[in-house]
Amino acid sequence: MRVEPEPAAEGRREDGRGYLRTETLLVLALSLGASAVSALISFIGSLTKPGGLRHQAATLNGSYAPGRPWLDLAWQLFGIATALVPVLLVAHLLTREGAPGLRVLGFDRTRPGWDLARGALVAAGIGSAGLAFYLASRTAGFNLTVVPEALPDVWWKFPVLILSAVQNAVVEEVIVLAYLLRRLDGLGWSPTAALVASSVLRGSYHLYQGVGGFLGNVVMGVVFVLAYRRWGRVAPLVVAHALLDIVAFGGYALLAGHVSWLPTP
Repeated sequence: MRVEPEPAAEGRREDGRGYLRTETLLVLALSLGASAVSALISFIGSLTKPGGLRHQAATLNGSYAPGRPWLDLAWQLFGIATALVPVLLVAHLLTREGAPGLRVLGFDRTRPGWDLARGALVAAGIGSAGLAFYLASRTAGFNLTVVPEALPDVWWKFPVLILSAVQNAVVEEVIVLAYLLRRLDGLGWSPTAALVASSVLRGSYHLYQGVGGFLGNVVMGVVFVLAYRRWGRVAPLVVAHALLDIVAFGGYALLAGHVSWLPTP
């Protein structure tokens, strides 16, 4: 005999889902959801600008105060620190629901060797394929010229690039991968629908780079979702993302203008 849920219990369940839905939308609106809208507007601007995408540039790490290195450094550190605030908000929200903060997402220091090894393996696999896809997309006219860094040659250049890479990795993987999947699971989404949502969102906030940036990051999102589902830990994927960005930022700083195969504006 099937027992129908009591109206009060059903109402509480719907209220809980409504709360989770609102919370998720607010977290995304304060972080990478807003970045996705910004990227879309930027992409429309690039598409409607004469000259084609590959003759335009997208700079990832630029100077905030040219010719004033100490002020520039202050702005760089301020930008990195404030970008991490949504991650602290996620940790707070998870703690309020009774979870052990970001540890429930597998973002902790309990398995550093395991996380580093798997993160390096993922980065090695994605890095070379990603570079080849970017070069092909740009040549075909589907992508802007990506300028990973345009900082002045000062002592803090490489430390800031490393910090920027780590910040990108933490924000993206904690929010768009682990937190979003947890919330979509709680809202009753199927694993496939959650995978598509997370991966498309990842691609969307890279749309400012062009169609190639969008598609390449959607594929990366699929790989990361499958890995996270399998491992149950986001830490190795934070490591992988950080390594990818460190190599991209530092490699461009060292090689731009010195090798023929690396596009520059």
